[in-house]
Amino acid sequence: DKIAATRQEAEAQESRDLTGAGTLLLVEDEDAVRAFSARALRNKGYNVLEANSGETALEILEGDGEAPIDLLVTDVVMPRLDGPSLVKEVRQTRPDLKVIFISGYAEDSFRKRLDEETGIHFLPKPFSLKQLAGKVKEVLGE
Repeated sequence: DKIAATRQEAEAQESRDLTGAGTLLLVEDEDAVRAFSARALRNKGYNVLEANSGETALEILEGDGEAPIDLLVTDVVMPRLDGPSLVKEVRQTRPDLKVIFISGYAEDSFRKRLDEETGIHFLPKPFSLKQLAGKVKEVLGE
């Protein structure tokens, strides 16, 4: 089966090379998770901006004229401004911004709240560095 063989080759390729380029905004209110994720992504070649809240993320996005952000990686559940609310806000000025939500909750329950928006991806917690890097690469490659 030629297609299966091609897919296996692609997966083998994927598992080897998780490096990439681009600027990511990582929004996570748990310092340990944010530090670990940011370090992992920087090691893969990404420029990572960090925010510890939805509010901080908005400030960064409003002031990022110099470094356009290619991807928003945000926790779903955060105090005050949560992930989905942050994305709604951001999409008003950046309708095409790609988003990865990270969450320990079931995907379905909050997917419904997003009305099947395009460019939204999901990474369940807990995730490995490889899963995180792989997801980022996959989404940026779309």
